[in-house]
Amino acid sequence: MKLPIDKNVFQSVLDKMDIMDISCATIRQAGAVAGTLENMTETEFLHLEMGIPGLLPVTSGVEAEKKALDAGIASKYPVMYGIPELKKQSSRFLKAFLGVDVDPTGCIPTVGSMQGSFTIFLLCSQLQDGKDTVLFIDPGFPVQRTQTRILGISSESFDIYDHRGERLGPELERHLRSGRIAAIIYSSPNNPAWFNLTEDELKTIGELATRYDAIVIEDLAYMCMDFRKPLGRPNQPPYQPTVARYTDNYIIMMSGSKMFSYAGQRIAVVAVSPFLFTREYEKLKGIYRMARLGDAYVFGVLYAASSGTSHSAQYALAEMLRAAADGELDFVSAASEYARRAGITKRMFIDNGFHIVYSMDGEEPVSDGFFYTVGYKGMQSGELMGELIRYGMATISLSTTGSRQAGVRVCVSQLNRPEQFEMLEERLRLFAADHP
Repeated sequence: MKLPIDKNVFQSVLDKMDIMDISCATIRQAGAVAGTLENMTETEFLHLEMGIPGLLPVTSGVEAEKKALDAGIASKYPVMYGIPELKKQSSRFLKAFLGVDVDPTGCIPTVGSMQGSFTIFLLCSQLQDGKDTVLFIDPGFPVQRTQTRILGISSESFDIYDHRGERLGPELERHLRSGRIAAIIYSSPNNPAWFNLTEDELKTIGELATRYDAIVIEDLAYMCMDFRKPLGRPNQPPYQPTVARYTDNYIIMMSGSKMFSYAGQRIAVVAVSPFLFTREYEKLKGIYRMARLGDAYVFGVLYAASSGTSHSAQYALAEMLRAAADGELDFVSAASEYARRAGITKRMFIDNGFHIVYSMDGEEPVSDGFFYTVGYKGMQSGELMGELIRYGMATISLSTTGSRQAGVRVCVSQLNRPEQFEMLEERLRLFAADHP
């Protein structure tokens, strides 16, 4: 079957998978639709929907994990707080690349940042009477919104598209003023739009979080991947921008998935500020019989969720963090391959009538990187996503990310072969010809 795929064939797949509206499809559903059509048509699809690392895992991490397994570590339950070496190296890494001091005690391994956000949302909603809502600075990772729904936690959000710079403070304060916001979450570099919050914007978030006693959850899955700046030189400025410089009410999530291409082992670290880790909450005492936030998180929430994090993967992450902090592992240069792919493919989209939706960081164009967002001539998000799938290009709708803008997210990580770039250009030309 030639592209584009017949609309009736496409609809039959949606019906079979019980997807009523493609604009609401999850990342996994979008991939499954594309995979089904791929098999039906015997046509290779370009999988731009899923953020799977497109680079090999860091060798030193693999070797460290093998060594731990050979030593018999798989038979032993991990310590709930995390192995001492991972806690130490996490603290060193944060100091080397963010320039902030987080005590090793507060550096806690989780089963990927997915478990990190899930468990932190739960904990934050339990801290104080009346503070029961998570505020999303959108667009953001769609599954985090799903997590709050699963947990029955209220959420609010706003699209940062119209609230950059000096406009951020008033909009943020509008939500905080209610007194219901327990936590604020965002990612920077951002998934899906790849914008980076500026130091001034982070200062605004931090100061307001302190004023209204809300906890900032900073998702740094793509730490130091603003490739416009010489980030990634240990213990040398410029450092990765972080809200940790502007408030003590912070929790940082850093993952091995994208920085070290270690996604399959589901390993991350939640770094809780020294102030928050030791802060006592009366409500926690009633729920967990522990008043300190750090203890309640580790021995209450995490223990019940998974009884610890993969023992051997902790050794892998510890070694990769150590090598990076010691200047032996240049993870930023390795990840810059994503920027190369983004620069090439962005131009293809633009040349064929598309536009970049989230295009600016203040006066500066957004960095090239793992993701970017595109729109097309007035098409709504679901319509564009559906049409692109019919032309053999799988993406996700911006509507699933909390964005109020029309468009889709493009991920470049699975464009690993030169012929895929040629295929993308050819299909975009065909798409543009059919949608003048």
